[in-house]
Amino acid sequence: MNVRAGDVFVMMKPELDRVEDVLVSAATIDYPMINALLRAIVSGGGKRLRPLLLMLAAKAFDQENDRAVHVAAGVELLHTASLVHDDSIDKAALRRGNPTLNTELSTGAVILIGDYLFAQSAILAAKPENPRVMVIFATTLAEICDGQIRETLEAHRIDQSMAEYEARIYGKTAALFAGAAEMGAVLGGGTDDQVANLRQIGSDLGMAFQVIDDVLDLRESSETIGKPAGNDLRQGVVTVPVMRYISGLQADHPHRELIERIVAGEETDQVTIDALIGDIRASDALAQAGEIAQEYVAAARARLTSIPNEDVREGLDQLLDLATIRSV
Repeated sequence: MNVRAGDVFVMMKPELDRVEDVLVSAATIDYPMINALLRAIVSGGGKRLRPLLLMLAAKAFDQENDRAVHVAAGVELLHTASLVHDDSIDKAALRRGNPTLNTELSTGAVILIGDYLFAQSAILAAKPENPRVMVIFATTLAEICDGQIRETLEAHRIDQSMAEYEARIYGKTAALFAGAAEMGAVLGGGTDDQVANLRQIGSDLGMAFQVIDDVLDLRESSETIGKPAGNDLRQGVVTVPVMRYISGLQADHPHRELIERIVAGEETDQVTIDALIGDIRASDALAQAGEIAQEYVAAARARLTSIPNEDVREGLDQLLDLATIRSV
């Protein structure tokens, strides 16, 4: 069958339902209160883009691939674990509009739960007993940690370069998209060139996705994104829309000093920060950042022609649209 626009989730629903069953079973712990919290976090996990990408990559070369289901669930659990740790580091109270574990448990307990989820994700990834998949999984985990380290140590500067920003968001987001696509292609039996091609598609998709996330953080309302608008800036994290906004200011513009104070934690007046966010929205910084995301999407889309399965090509094309055309 040919996939119509918007149908990739319909086409892949049987596979995603199986992934969901494995995911919920793995995210279980023998403490009722904590187990209920974990179930809520896992159940509120969004569109499952990363396991969807993995299953599509496997389907590109193998229509029926039972081995990919557990690895796809492992990828989503790895993503969930990284969010649990991120929220703990950021002391975030909300995630997608829902309370985080931080609101119910001590920091130590939250970190241990994140570690537990990391371990469970590795167990799932090991199910096919494919050494190449395990190497990709371990490498991806290291890249995610690298991205978090970069965010902790390098993101709080207004003079960071575009290369530094890209390295950070690659680890933070794109590495898992790239790893998911690569693992799926390996499990599907793709050639080395086909595997490398799908990995790059996943990487570009992930980079576009994170750039748009950074745009949405400033563009959307708190009610829409489920956390304070401009949360990254309030946390002192400088993203590409802010970098573009700064680059358009005169050297002596007072907003340069204001952003430095916000990033340093010296300016905490929310009315002042809200006004600055309004100025960033009114500038062309968000549009410039959106153009960067579109460049990543264009690069990924140019690689789709080498994928032999027409339905998978169309499904990946829809994911590329979804990366940039969304409000949350």
